[in-house]
Amino acid sequence: MTLVAQRNGSTATAADLAPLAFAGFAHFTAMQVRDGKVRGLDLHLDRLRRASMEMFGVALTDAQVRACLRAAIPALSADLSLTAMVYSPAGEFVVAGPEVTPEVLVRTGEPSSGPRGPLRLAVFEHERVLAHIKHVGEVAKTYWLRQAVAQGFDDAAFMDRAGRLGEASIWNLAFWDGEGVIWPEADVLQGTTMSIVQRQLAAMGVPQRSAIVTRDDVAAMSGAVVMNSWTPGIAVTQIGSVALPDAPAFVGQLHEAYAREPLVSP
Repeated sequence: MTLVAQRNGSTATAADLAPLAFAGFAHFTAMQVRDGKVRGLDLHLDRLRRASMEMFGVALTDAQVRACLRAAIPALSADLSLTAMVYSPAGEFVVAGPEVTPEVLVRTGEPSSGPRGPLRLAVFEHERVLAHIKHVGEVAKTYWLRQAVAQGFDDAAFMDRAGRLGEASIWNLAFWDGEGVIWPEADVLQGTTMSIVQRQLAAMGVPQRSAIVTRDDVAAMSGAVVMNSWTPGIAVTQIGSVALPDAPAFVGQLHEAYAREPLVSP
């Protein structure tokens, strides 16, 4: 497979990439491409549009973004990972107005379905800046991941100053209470996979709700998972000091919901 890095739909040169080497004012979306198609394309486009308006005051059209995605997918049958980053050519530490058109850097890689799991998560108090935007330069996520592994865990879960569990390092969290899906109520990034699963679970008639989840609440749960663009669910069998059941039926239900989402050509 030929993997690519493209700027605005054309092969990126060293000169294109050099200004981005240390850039931290940008946002992105990540997706899995299967047979040249994507699940939840509308969610990815909406994410990029909203984040661009908030960060830059202007956004590319969906048609422009889709053209960049198509240019990076080498064949209709391609399976790959794809990341689309939107940034301002004005650079960091500059207050550019809406007259400066954002640009798109697309990178592809090998397809992924994430780690096999189950995972054990250490808990750290951490609140991401602008948690609702999928932005770059988040050193803390890797820092706390490393701290978790040093403590014998697989990854890190984050708790805010009010004691609410919200998300994990690069994952959304979801719980099963024996009757329905619980989405932790906190300042988190609304993941595209999370949104896909939510709308398909609703179509399936599966109960789901948002609720505050603290470390004290975890012991009463019947299962937990993490999810991101790689996968709609990997079992979590420990959060902090609390063990959780593997809950294969819960994990399977999330995978079924995700599989119901149609694949769409960019």
